[in-house]
Amino acid sequence: MTQPRSHIASMAAYALARTEVPDGKPLVSLSQNESLRGPSPKAVDAASKAASAAALYPDPDWSGLRQALAAHHRIDAGAILCGNGSLDLIGCLARVYASPARAVLAPAHAYPFFKTASQMADARFDTAPERDARVDVNALLSAVRPDTGLVFVANPGNPTGTRIPKADLIALREGLRGDILLVIDEAYGEFADHLHERCFDMVADGNTVILRTFSKAYGLAGFRVGWGYFPAAIAAELRKVMNPNNLSGAAQAAAIAAIADQAYMAETCRLTAKHRDRAVDLLQGAGFKTLPSFTNFILIDLHTSKAVQSVDAALRAEGIVLRPQGGAGLPQMLRMTVGPEKAMRAAIDILTAWKKEAQF
Repeated sequence: MTQPRSHIASMAAYALARTEVPDGKPLVSLSQNESLRGPSPKAVDAASKAASAAALYPDPDWSGLRQALAAHHRIDAGAILCGNGSLDLIGCLARVYASPARAVLAPAHAYPFFKTASQMADARFDTAPERDARVDVNALLSAVRPDTGLVFVANPGNPTGTRIPKADLIALREGLRGDILLVIDEAYGEFADHLHERCFDMVADGNTVILRTFSKAYGLAGFRVGWGYFPAAIAAELRKVMNPNNLSGAAQAAAIAAIADQAYMAETCRLTAKHRDRAVDLLQGAGFKTLPSFTNFILIDLHTSKAVQSVDAALRAEGIVLRPQGGAGLPQMLRMTVGPEKAMRAAIDILTAWKKEAQF
């Protein structure tokens, strides 16, 4: 029988959210950080109209989408690359810039796909401690080794929900060697853009990449549209490993229309913050500890992995699925997506009842 490469054979598959619930119970998923409402109706309409051209290959250069992103963010369209979700771009970056001779470094509780992408490139994956579930720049710089070639940082973080200021990211960039690529993943950036700390100008140094996605604030997770802002030399190398025609015409049309409807996206962010903050108040009032969140999810500290298993079982018994965070090195944590108000309240009611009865 044909055998895979040894480093692939030793990998575990990327762990997706477990969504099984008892028979007869409708699934209520608050586990994948999907938007609490659907995309802009204008995006839906644009995708529907684009479907009539499905016999044709999509624009391989995402020309309209790049122009729309450039105009909105006031950046250079030529420095933008689009991917099949930001995971696509993360994977491509690892394939080009990580290897057995070029290790990857990330915070201890970073987005788990950073590790998966590193393993696919047969690169060692190193981590640095965080401070109160926040990226610690000094710890990252101390963890740099002679063969470190790539540093991933998500800001705001997933699964932590916390963020660090732009000044810390600049200090990180300035403290890294010039041959180390810094990738700042801003998948949840729209939820923190009101803080006015845009990082796109950091790309000018030639060794920094900024990533974003349409899956969260824009509600287009099903279309798989991610994008990034790249130094020209890095973009040129990445195009060599990217799949051509990676974004369907319908996906590109939907994303362009979503950008044009900023009022809808801003309202999604406002509603998300409203529901998130209300849920935090209810959870803390019931005696739960939560981490500060700049995203569309809440990380709940249950203190022990046994408590997480217990409350997860209680929720699943009623068809409600949250996301335990053992895979991110936080076995005592449970992540709750900010979803529709009815679903959130049902989950919090179960958590509150569990808290009163649990012996943890």
